[in-house]
Amino acid sequence: MNDATGSVHAPTQATGALSAGGALRIAVITETWPPEVNGVAMSISRVVEGLLDRHHAVQLIRPRQRESRPQSNALSAHPGLEEILSSSLPIPGYASLRMGLAFGLGLKRRWLQHPPDVVHLATEGPLGWWALQVARSIGLPVSSDFRTNFHAYSTHYGLAWLHQPIARYLCDFHNKTRLTMVPTEGLRQQLRERGFRNVEVVARGVDTVQFHPDRRSLALRQTWGVHDPCAPVVACVGRLAAEKNLGLVIDAFAAMRAVRADAKLLFVGDGPMRDELLAKCPDAIFAGQRSGTDLAAHYASADLFLFPSLTETFGNVTSEAMASGLPVLAFDYAGAAQLIDHTQTGHLVPFGDAAGFVLAAASMASQPDACRAVGVRARSAVQALGWDAIVSQFEARLQGLRSDRPDASQGAEWPMMARTQHFNQEAR
Repeated sequence: MNDATGSVHAPTQATGALSAGGALRIAVITETWPPEVNGVAMSISRVVEGLLDRHHAVQLIRPRQRESRPQSNALSAHPGLEEILSSSLPIPGYASLRMGLAFGLGLKRRWLQHPPDVVHLATEGPLGWWALQVARSIGLPVSSDFRTNFHAYSTHYGLAWLHQPIARYLCDFHNKTRLTMVPTEGLRQQLRERGFRNVEVVARGVDTVQFHPDRRSLALRQTWGVHDPCAPVVACVGRLAAEKNLGLVIDAFAAMRAVRADAKLLFVGDGPMRDELLAKCPDAIFAGQRSGTDLAAHYASADLFLFPSLTETFGNVTSEAMASGLPVLAFDYAGAAQLIDHTQTGHLVPFGDAAGFVLAAASMASQPDACRAVGVRARSAVQALGWDAIVSQFEARLQGLRSDRPDASQGAEWPMMARTQHFNQEAR
């Protein structure tokens, strides 16, 4: 692992059979990475893991995390991975996360000496913006992910006036890349209507081995004060923050409890709304952040899953809950719209229909046998969404970028001699 001022070196290439299109050297830039707990960190780490398993070399560029947090995870020892850490600052409103800062000339010097075949931007923060400028200046093909509706978040933090500026920035950012990947067809259409170009769908996966109904634990339920195996536990997993629309969970649970007085509400996650939610529902279970098999046990030990968010690009918790055998209630958009067959593998409510969400929650609580059957079908519906197939889609897009002739307008027609001369001038 290097820091931002370390020496340039190429990672050792993993041994074994190469993928059909040949091995790639891929620079991946992300503002978040495990052990940080969020959908972006989880999904991009699974993609990187899959690329390494396919014998590609990955240069991972990310912010330095908090001093109290490990600076690496199990992937760090992989021979095909090189990690470069940038300086970082805490993200306002997200004290547990940090944004990366620009490298100055360091990143350009690295890429001029050891250019990647393709640069992939997982996030659009300062580190991603700087990497985009550097890649374009030396003619490297760039792809990106649209993973977070930051413009939608602004309305939840008293910054509604920033909605349009952020939306314009995101559009400009992604239109400077050769390809933007999104998880659903609905989001692709939405972005195209907003002026985004070259948008393609690459789905999201779910670990159906980790998230499994067999992880249900009566002992865990008893620690929640649930001793009756028939008492319904209603779960909500994710960051406890304003943009997640969690007030609707409280309203929906109140309606469910009117039907089933023995129902329990379980929040898994942490965030700035915890105290407010605790005040509104003091007998709710607040399990805090969970990960790995512990998180999987929390899913599987519940009985219903509520997902009230209106700001997601996908919502990984939907597929994780379904893989755990839970009937999911969600709004009809993002990943839920793609994954759920209404009444068969879950329940969908028209986007933004809060009253309909509450009514549907009460109806589900009154039909425990039907809900269990929905949960069984939900598990079956997502069993084919393993990460290997998703990485194959991702890999094919990157192979295509390497094969395409670079756009001269992005400076990609520099001959290698010009690159070398430019590097020498900067080095002096």
